[in-house]
Amino acid sequence: MESDKPLDRKQSDKRNHRFLSDQSPVDALSSTLGRRWPAIMQAVDFSRLKKQELTDILTNENQSDTSIVVFGSLARDEFTNGSDLDWTLLVDGQVDTDHLQLVRKIRRILDQHGYAIPGPTGIFGNTAFSHPIVHEIGGADDTNKNTTQRILLLLESCAIGKPAAHNRVLETILERYIVDDSGLRHSHQEGFRVPRFLLNDIVRYWRTVTVDFVYKQVERNDGWALRNAKLRMSRKLLFASGILVCFGVNEAERAIRDCMVGQEGNHGPLLKYLKSKLAMTPLEILAQVMLQRKVRPEVSSKLFESYDQFLSLLGQEDIRKRMKKLTPQMASKDSTYAQFQKLGQEFHENIVSLLYYQDKRLRKLAEWYGVF
Repeated sequence: MESDKPLDRKQSDKRNHRFLSDQSPVDALSSTLGRRWPAIMQAVDFSRLKKQELTDILTNENQSDTSIVVFGSLARDEFTNGSDLDWTLLVDGQVDTDHLQLVRKIRRILDQHGYAIPGPTGIFGNTAFSHPIVHEIGGADDTNKNTTQRILLLLESCAIGKPAAHNRVLETILERYIVDDSGLRHSHQEGFRVPRFLLNDIVRYWRTVTVDFVYKQVERNDGWALRNAKLRMSRKLLFASGILVCFGVNEAERAIRDCMVGQEGNHGPLLKYLKSKLAMTPLEILAQVMLQRKVRPEVSSKLFESYDQFLSLLGQEDIRKRMKKLTPQMASKDSTYAQFQKLGQEFHENIVSLLYYQDKRLRKLAEWYGVF
């Protein structure tokens, strides 16, 4: 039986720390702020249910050199009614005609279970081979598709069933970003140490997404308003989480940063650190930073409340259908579109506040690395 004697301040802080450490960062932030985000929590539960369902129906559809990988809202634990299932068969091995047959079989199984077909870009619902993803970072052969597959593997991917190929590819990609970053490995600059090669590729991905949005608007109007809402919310969240992971290296244990100095430096600790952070969902990364930085409660609350409302709207079938039909010409007078615009503006303002106005060190990192 616990004693009725009041805890002193140190005991209370220790107990609270232990309680919060047992929760996900989002749950911990919710407890700290005394706020609930029902749409976020519902999406987490729904996502986990869908992942288990996919594991059950696809359990025998992996080979030793492949992983079935999901992306998008399902990988971010933000799956709602009407969400598309973005997936690929990731191949980490020799080309085999069986891979094509396996992709066709996976498509049939998913169709039989009522999963929506991925978008028409061709990035999802197909095979993706590890070699170009890992070895063509930059240069003429690093296409938009290749860059997208690589960055999404890092920032929002989850293996269904056998994870071995997925894990190998993720680790090898991160090794490329670390080992090829001579500035990170050899710099003796005091103060900041950030994996700029990785950060620049994440920034490049974000800029590519924003430019491609306009290209798709010209090519096809269908789904324009929904893509716009996602760009301002879920795509921006993904970008922000990637930036924060890179900035977090600077705040990691000094041993992790210092091990990179010199040609024979050991990059193992840094690799392990990045893998552990990127295993979290974007919302978890955001929540953890807010807890660690002691961000003002109103900023944390508004940011997560706007995202909660965004997921709540996406989960309503009539709203999702309406947004898919809106054209740019129709949107300016549409009340539903106006709701998404308002949420996007609130989310943007609080992301900016997080990066520039809540913590002096984070602001310096954003100023030093965010643009140039």
